[in-house]
Amino acid sequence: MRAWIICLLCAIPALTAPLRIVSTSPSITETLFALGAGDRVVGVSDYCRYPPAVVSLPKIGSYTKPDPEKIALLRPDLVIIQKQATGLADRLSALGIPHSDIKIESLPEIYSMIRDIGDAVGLPQRAETLNREIRSRLDALREDARGKPRVNVLIVVGRNPGLLTNLVAVGPGSYLGELLEIAGGRNVLPETAIAYPHISLETVVLLNPEVILDLSIMGETGADFDLQEARLRQPWLSHRELAAVQSGMIFGLASEMPVTPGPRVVEAAALIRSKIQQKNHQR
Repeated sequence: MRAWIICLLCAIPALTAPLRIVSTSPSITETLFALGAGDRVVGVSDYCRYPPAVVSLPKIGSYTKPDPEKIALLRPDLVIIQKQATGLADRLSALGIPHSDIKIESLPEIYSMIRDIGDAVGLPQRAETLNREIRSRLDALREDARGKPRVNVLIVVGRNPGLLTNLVAVGPGSYLGELLEIAGGRNVLPETAIAYPHISLETVVLLNPEVILDLSIMGETGADFDLQEARLRQPWLSHRELAAVQSGMIFGLASEMPVTPGPRVVEAAALIRSKIQQKNHQR
């Protein structure tokens, strides 16, 4: 009898878990699918493209300005939102729609997000397992980079299309800055309270990075990534005064994986590591 009661209590989270979930950002969507709750997702943001199954799902707007009316039409029993979605929580409460909000601006917050989403959808053990796997694989990457020469790297995540103006770079304290350190790189930017500072081309020339990673264009589903990555590299190639240009260490990365904090964080760090290793092989 006691064992039967314990089994019944264990089943309660599964019985009460939400069956119709709306995600409002790519990070949330990828986490839901990684936890095995993808079949319960009934709506996603306009920018959710991974895994491929989400492409055909109803769209509810951008992650900063989701449309409450579109969400309500999907009859969700849980909406997971990012804290940047100003005013959405109040609108959902007014509509009587359950919601949970998360924050993901650093590597530790990825683990918190996965745990919180796991709890919200009734899959806490899967969340703990996923977090352990991510930590273990990141530790292996960090260990692989230990003792090897650090490469001076600049990561650009925004600029005017086709031009090297209005550059937005990755600061050391940002999420991507954390991944760069794990991957064995050294951020050429000094420590700053601004996670993603605007810099000028003159600053790039002064800092003279050994490797430049340009992530300023996010690829569309089915897009020609080789073409997009060549397009990202093109504006830099005329600046022969840069060491990265002279050594061919300009890389365009059209994948949105590195800028989507979530379960693919290990793949993102490994991608950065692969570019750094190319510079090490030149030495």
